[in-house]
Amino acid sequence: MFSSRLSWNPSINRITRSIEALKQSGVELVDLTETNPTAAGFDYDAAAVCSAISNPSILEYHPNPRGLIPARQAVVDYYRHHGKDVDIETVFLTSSTSESYACIFKLLCDPGDTVLAPQPSYPLFDFLASLEAIHLEALEQIKSLTTSRTRAIILVNPNNPTGSYIRHHERDQLTRWCRDQDLALIVDEVFLDYVSAQNPDASLTTAGNSGALTFTLSGISKILGLPQFKLGWIQVSGPLLSGPLSLCVSACNNLEMISDTYLSASTPVQVALPALMAQRDFFQHQVIARIEANYQYLRTASNRLTTGRMLQREGGWTAVIAMQNGISDEDMVCELLDLDHVLVHPGYFYDFEEDGCLIISLLTRPDRLMTGIDRLISRFLR
Repeated sequence: MFSSRLSWNPSINRITRSIEALKQSGVELVDLTETNPTAAGFDYDAAAVCSAISNPSILEYHPNPRGLIPARQAVVDYYRHHGKDVDIETVFLTSSTSESYACIFKLLCDPGDTVLAPQPSYPLFDFLASLEAIHLEALEQIKSLTTSRTRAIILVNPNNPTGSYIRHHERDQLTRWCRDQDLALIVDEVFLDYVSAQNPDASLTTAGNSGALTFTLSGISKILGLPQFKLGWIQVSGPLLSGPLSLCVSACNNLEMISDTYLSASTPVQVALPALMAQRDFFQHQVIARIEANYQYLRTASNRLTTGRMLQREGGWTAVIAMQNGISDEDMVCELLDLDHVLVHPGYFYDFEEDGCLIISLLTRPDRLMTGIDRLISRFLR
């Protein structure tokens, strides 16, 4: 009766069973996986946020498939801050980055087509692709995997969870490959602003990329720490060709038709966006300070490990410890849960090919992170 798009396995995994058993026993977990900024103890300017959302103009409805002009101008200003000037008509507002992917997949792909995606990366990609009846292939071997049914390459910049940024030469190589193979480049930049203090020049947006058809994605879930406000965007760029035959113009026109079908970005959050974006520094300074402090503690603590190492982080909200103790990442996670009441994510959640990787959120409150990391190091030090 139901669509084959829903053919994923709904069974509860071993880690979830362990978590539920501990909770039912009244055990308090030290959770090192928290990535919800609204639950991580950051301060918000409540008066400014509430004032932004209480503008009387939210009572009026003037639908625009690309989004209200003042809201799109706020996105244009954001990219200007990153050194890129983009045309306001190339900006499309959506209800989330997930919806942005869905719109782009609809634009580019027929059922059965393929998109190349990074590995490791978001586990969400598999579900989004399945719902659009397309296939994902790992990005590792671009040339050998590109076929007549390949439509696009996804890039997460910086990668989640490894935190690595794309370099200038890498972006240029991908752009040339996409141009030569008639592929689109989809670049997820939701963590772009959270560059490591050790790599201040690593951040590089692909907004306004003129070498190939490019869709740059972001949103206020990470930029402003407001996932509950549900607003993302797509910036479309491409070869500098004018006239009705421009690939970028054609993409925008077709994307407008898709957006007009749903009109999912709500008026209140669009009206509020310019004022909300003015709060960006207030929120991000807190996050960056915590990430840096947590990362330094984690790096120092991990130096005690004789069978593991921290992967170098260039940006983002997560850290990766690669263990080499012969124990699978799932076994380590369950051992930490059952014996130390500490929760981390296993690498296989993010499709790591390498076994034994543990993923830790750097948004974790510092006291919890220190407690959890000390227990983790003690557990696997011997």
